[in-house]
Amino acid sequence: MNKINPKKLLNSKWTAIKPVKKEKHFLVTEVEFDEEGEVIHCLIEAVISNRSDSIDWKALRDESSWKQGWK
Repeated sequence: MNKINPKKLLNSKWTAIKPVKKEKHFLVTEVEFDEEGEVIHCLIEAVISNRSDSIDWKALRDESSWKQGWK
């Protein structure tokens, strides 16, 4: 399980284990928090195509799908 601090999520880099549309390098470009400090919105952007998708930030913990950093 990848350890993630939600406060350091913005601008973090990720590599998809199974690339989609030949995209495997991503960057977290938006993170929104509620009043209690919980993440309510996370936007991830493909580096090559600049295609953005909303993602559940907890999905990034899954090591079978994501690796921290660009590898």
